[in-house]
Amino acid sequence: MKQVLTFILSILFISSGFSQNDTRQKITLDDVMRNYTFYPNSVYGIRSMNDGEHYTTLENGASIEKFDYKTGNKISNIFEVNKFSGIKIKNIADYEFSQTEEKLIIWGNKTPIYRRSFTADYYIYDIKTEKINPVSVNMPVQLATLSPDGKFVAFVRTNNIYVTDLQTGNEIQITFDGEKNKVIYGAPDWVYEEEFEFSKALAWSNDSKSLAFMRFDENDVPEFGMTIFKGLAPALEKNKLYPEYRVWKYPKAGDGNSIVSVHIYNIENQKTIKTDVGNEIDQYIPRIQWTQNTEKLSILRLNRLQNKLEILLADAKTGETNIIYTEENKYYIDETLFDYITFLNDGEHFILVSEKDGFTHIYLYNIKGQEIKQITKGNFDVTNLYGYDEKNKVFYYQAAEISPLQREVYSIKISGKDKKNLSAKTGTNSADFSKTFKYFINEFSNANTPTIVTLNDANGKEIKVLENNTELSERLKKYAYQEKSFFKFKTEQNVELNGWIIKPINFDATKKYPVLMTQYSGPNSQSATDDFQVGWEQVLANEGFIVVCVDGRGTAARGEEFRKITYLQLGKYEIEDQIETAKYLGSLAYVDKEHVTIWGWSYGGFMALLGITKGADYFSSAIAVAPVTNWRYYDNIYTERFMRTPQENPNGYDDNSPINHVKKFKGKLLLVHGTADDNVHWQNSAEFVEAMVQEDKQFQTFYYTNRNHGIYGGKTRLHLYTMFLNFLKENN
Repeated sequence: MKQVLTFILSILFISSGFSQNDTRQKITLDDVMRNYTFYPNSVYGIRSMNDGEHYTTLENGASIEKFDYKTGNKISNIFEVNKFSGIKIKNIADYEFSQTEEKLIIWGNKTPIYRRSFTADYYIYDIKTEKINPVSVNMPVQLATLSPDGKFVAFVRTNNIYVTDLQTGNEIQITFDGEKNKVIYGAPDWVYEEEFEFSKALAWSNDSKSLAFMRFDENDVPEFGMTIFKGLAPALEKNKLYPEYRVWKYPKAGDGNSIVSVHIYNIENQKTIKTDVGNEIDQYIPRIQWTQNTEKLSILRLNRLQNKLEILLADAKTGETNIIYTEENKYYIDETLFDYITFLNDGEHFILVSEKDGFTHIYLYNIKGQEIKQITKGNFDVTNLYGYDEKNKVFYYQAAEISPLQREVYSIKISGKDKKNLSAKTGTNSADFSKTFKYFINEFSNANTPTIVTLNDANGKEIKVLENNTELSERLKKYAYQEKSFFKFKTEQNVELNGWIIKPINFDATKKYPVLMTQYSGPNSQSATDDFQVGWEQVLANEGFIVVCVDGRGTAARGEEFRKITYLQLGKYEIEDQIETAKYLGSLAYVDKEHVTIWGWSYGGFMALLGITKGADYFSSAIAVAPVTNWRYYDNIYTERFMRTPQENPNGYDDNSPINHVKKFKGKLLLVHGTADDNVHWQNSAEFVEAMVQEDKQFQTFYYTNRNHGIYGGKTRLHLYTMFLNFLKENN
């Protein structure tokens, strides 16, 4: 009886978080998940034009518009989709110019393949003649890419590469043995796409005479399958009564990968050569990129352990290669740095970003691989490289120099001197520079300020406000929006951690409130950041919850040692720090330490399960969505980057996998997964459920039919978060 009374009082307490005297509107899940009431506007599809004086944007998927950098004023409409009745697309997903800016390639009607890959309907628009034609009569296709001179377009269809001569209309097939689940040309396989974060594996040389591409031989990669249910509506058709079994290549930790080779096709003689990437097949080729020398292709080569990176230069005529740069790391090479490698127009130098001094910084090398200079220095991380103005010898970049929570835009001379912070506002800034680096468009927000987009000159001087979200700022005043505040605390291990907190509506420090701890915690991630986001944490604040987020060890923008301490033992230090957060919160007078919930998605779901098992003395409940439950179930590129193989590091895999700690479970758990998750397979939750059942542990679980890792589509997200909210109300 006492437990029942406590439960009733708890529900009454939570529901009374919103005072009757508060005239502001309550923030609901409908606002956040269905109506997007607080979603800020921005400027989309920005492309700098060659002259550096103009830029284009994509307006509502309907038109491509040209603007003047000097004033920010609109000049003209370059393309309007509604002018062409004969094309299949009604909304432009994205677009690119040819190097000469005489042609546009636009695409729409995207059909996802995996996270980044898709097929689509692509069209070529001739700006001068105003004629538009499909890339191929056999659409949809993948990765349609204009040659720099605008005379050819390369694309992928059914795992093979084709090139169309836009002057004659002739379509040439240049590879022939591409086949699903066997061989892929011009596009990465599943694990490369997901973990090396790219979807295009083909590239034109600057003179449009050569097309480089990658070939993935998947024949010996293990397969994974899942069932796709077709449903009964609108009629009981026979083919809907039997589900589809979908199979694709997915190498789990310790398994073999695709054998990857790099090839160069010559447009003039229509011959293809194979480059020399070495005799080792158990390696990775995470990028190819043409240098400014049209006869030299750069190839990145990474060993299986991902702790040795080499840059190879391949001869476009012979395929012969030589190594110009080698970097080794005692942990691993961060894959996010690959895209910053830039070969300069002088043909004699290249830029890269490296962690080799313990923080992420910019370096200048000559083409022989000799270091010329470390450009940035200090106990902070460079978080983006925008480019190098070769004329004025100035680098432009983003960094977390003031605080790991924030981002600023900087310039610095090649000498390493005259560093300038170009960001006028404190929070999170990101930039899009003109091709001449004379101007940039800055996007800014902080925790309690919606996005502001400004046009600036190279010194950071504001020319024009392009978007200020004034209407959203005024709308927020009418709602019971709770501001986010930041805090720091030191753990028992004397580690200082950063976090944010959102307190309930009409907060009363003399009362005690239940807490939801939200986190992701994965390697090199950040959740506690000073930027504007309105999610379900505002709904929870309206319902009487405190919401807290803390980034523990392993997360980004605090140097290599902080970030890579989790090496070989994912989950160990991360859960220690979330437990320390729960203990710290429990020491606060207004926190009900008996009702602390930890929740997360993907890696965050993995952490939530560790919280309710290894940390069950500190967490009363957990919500885990699409969690990894055993690192042996996850893909090899990601897992081995941080853990090596299961054969090399069995204890690292097993000691912190939640499935091995179910005996410690106590409290309440809601476990959710999509049945069509191609990333973190439903297998993770299914096996965890079985382990819990055999330990006679009671909990709640829910699956979403045919939903992938994102669990969205139709009313799915609203249903999902309504379930979360109900679970929290019932158990706090």
